[in-house]
Amino acid sequence: MLGISSSTLSRNVEFRRFNLFERRFGHGMPTRYHQGSKLSSISRHLEEVSLNHSSMPFKGSRIQMTLVDDKVAQSPILLKPSDILAYDLVQGADVRWSYIAHKSVPEPPTAVLLHGILGSRKNWGTFARRLAHEFPKWQFLLVDLRCHGDSASISKRGPHTVASAALDVLKLLGHLKLTPRVVVGHSFGGKVALSMVEQAAKPLARPVRVWVLDATPGKVRAGANGDDHPAELISFLSTLPDEVISKRDVVDALVREGFSKDVAQWVVTNLRSRVPPGSSSSSFSWVFNLKGIAEMYQSYEETNLWKLVEDVPRGVHVNFLKAERSLHRWALEDLQRIHAAEEQAVEEGGGVEMHVLEDAGHWVHADNPDGLFKILSFSFQGY
Repeated sequence: MLGISSSTLSRNVEFRRFNLFERRFGHGMPTRYHQGSKLSSISRHLEEVSLNHSSMPFKGSRIQMTLVDDKVAQSPILLKPSDILAYDLVQGADVRWSYIAHKSVPEPPTAVLLHGILGSRKNWGTFARRLAHEFPKWQFLLVDLRCHGDSASISKRGPHTVASAALDVLKLLGHLKLTPRVVVGHSFGGKVALSMVEQAAKPLARPVRVWVLDATPGKVRAGANGDDHPAELISFLSTLPDEVISKRDVVDALVREGFSKDVAQWVVTNLRSRVPPGSSSSSFSWVFNLKGIAEMYQSYEETNLWKLVEDVPRGVHVNFLKAERSLHRWALEDLQRIHAAEEQAVEEGGGVEMHVLEDAGHWVHADNPDGLFKILSFSFQGY
């Protein structure tokens, strides 16, 4: 199993980052601590947990355990920690749970936050800390999906699809023995959230609320001319070298190609500084697996999860959020089918609901974080 090693850092407005390391098998792996940025508006103590992979195998639970009661699980699977997605666990001040804690420590309510294509778990960092401050009994699991961020270094078998990305997250939850009450996915991550529900064993042990942020269950419709098209962005990035000297050069190249400066600056957050051995000059390399991401985006366009939405499992409540200025166009047909599903779900014990986030483009948690926080907040109340 993996263990937790901690040290005491500032308890004012900073959060602690614990390093998980191999403990059960006696490996003397060094621990590292990183201080988070100061949050002037947050005075309570938050905790963030990071995964440090080990080559030792872990005998985890069946994947179906992630969204259901332990009684449903019948047989174990062999799960290598080196195959587990990179993640952060942001905990509210009242949370005392850890993944190696004694069973007598109750599992706190958990929410999973999933990023979109070409994103990373860092996209949710500030928003998750705000949620943890406002809802101190909750913890928030931020995940790097396969081929993205720190999970890009993990060797994952293809095909790289929405379904396989969802299965990865289910495996992580099974490894951590967590049963989420809320799953929030932005764009591509929204379809991943729906696929998690589709693949989870039924019946669910407890109700789960799913938030699909600015994505539809079916056909992906790109924006109008002048908008940033993800497929074109991925295609252009594939023409760039694996290593670059300057982030500014990449931003300039993207802008010349017709992409917005905001998207260009967001893309270069996927560049990581490196200094080659024996060299005094640094360069930047991409942290993602672009070939795998291209497959994932194609799957995102092709995956159709309307059947799940129009026949929502009992105990599942699906919330769709449309950004008012979304670059991904919502067709009238999409809105009509969601509203029809709302009525059907009420009769069958499930739930479907539609929301609109005003004054926001596709990047909802950056464009209007206050509005998004207000809409999502009711999912975390009552605990």
